Amino acid sequence: MSDTDMNALQRRMDGALDVLKKEFGGLRTGRASATLLDPVHVDAYGSNVPLNQVAGVSVPEPRMIVVQVWDRGVVKAVDKAIREAGLGLNPQTEGQTIRLPMPELTQERRKELTKVAHKYSEAAKVSVRNVRRDGMEGLKKAEKKGEITEDEHRRLSEVVQKKTDEHVKKIDEMLAQKEQEIMKV
Repeated sequence: MSDTDMNALQRRMDGALDVLKKEFGGLRTGRASATLLDPVHVDAYGSNVPLNQVAGVSVPEPRMIVVQVWDRGVVKAVDKAIREAGLGLNPQTEGQTIRLPMPELTQERRKELTKVAHKYSEAAKVSVRNVRRDGMEGLKKAEKKGEITEDEHRRLSEVVQKKTDEHVKKIDEMLAQKEQEIMKV
């Protein structure tokens, strides 16, 4: 197994962390964030398009998101898509501008959000472990083919395990930080 293979494993594990960061960014913690609307897709122009392709999203205040729809004809579709996205937001439409005030989070909702954060982090850990499994299988194949020795196999296995442990630790740290952010009153 070459350095490029190890770099590929590292890159795939880092990718799992990047996905987790993005998912955590979409978790609402009481502060407005433009990334909150990233999963929203709008039925417009005969297809299902991401919200950011039909409108501009800005955060003028800590507890307000403003969506400026570019085409007057899709304002109703954008409003409907936001309502049906399950984000707990109540759009207020004024012409081509849609305001989304961020409601206070209840303690119950905060607990639900921590459960979602745990689910995201567990998915990231599974992804990292899958990368480890692929790496270990690659090492076994390389040893069988005679490309590496048994000692190299053992050494490289330890390297792969170390990378896995580092990434799982980072995921746990990110989860703890996100939980603290969510539960902060």
